[in-house]
Amino acid sequence: MAESDVKVKVLGSWSSPFVMRTMIALNIKSVNYEYLEERLWEGKSELLLKSNPVHKKIPVLIHGDKPICESLIIVQYIDEVWSSTPSILPSDPHERAAARFWAAYLDEKWFPSMRTISIAQGEDAKKAAIAQLEEGLVLLEEAFGKCSKGKPFFGGDQIGYLDIAFGCFLGWLRVTEKISGINLLGEAKTPALLKWAHRFCSDASVKDVMPETEKLAEFGKMIMAKMRGAAPPKS
Repeated sequence: MAESDVKVKVLGSWSSPFVMRTMIALNIKSVNYEYLEERLWEGKSELLLKSNPVHKKIPVLIHGDKPICESLIIVQYIDEVWSSTPSILPSDPHERAAARFWAAYLDEKWFPSMRTISIAQGEDAKKAAIAQLEEGLVLLEEAFGKCSKGKPFFGGDQIGYLDIAFGCFLGWLRVTEKISGINLLGEAKTPALLKWAHRFCSDASVKDVMPETEKLAEFGKMIMAKMRGAAPPKS
């Protein structure tokens, strides 16, 4: 049996942007998979602990009996295994390196700055966190112009590696906008990203796996309440 014909499972949580990366990549490649929801706040499953004994985190892609961990590594794996269908990573080495650079920036710097907003203590700390996030969005606006070369997506005519790496955070970005009362993606500073975000969320590979903003916001409140040791707010 060919590698591309082996059964596929995904261990994840509906609210995780990193899990969404895996599902979008599989959808782009038209790969059928079984999704197994991990209710992490109730404890981690035996299958998760067995499949990812080092980090004990989601997502995990199980391809046959082989587990693959870490979302960006999973996306690259999917692109390599199901190589006959549309490519996710750029074919040009420099463009591929640029996509990986910005994906690393998103995970290591930009997304952590967005998470800081919800836990910032005091108005000054919150304003500083928002300013850092907005600065990153301006950089990504510039990167979009260079990577897309006038086409609809970072990856060109279709969703690619950097689109997946960034687009998976759009649900939580909307929640952050809702909580802070500030439009972080807007016509003034990030007009290209604003249009890109709409195209990305409307794409067939994305729209069924992108969580609703209200549902994410309620989940975020529950997590914050648990972190503070309080009961979740009543709706």
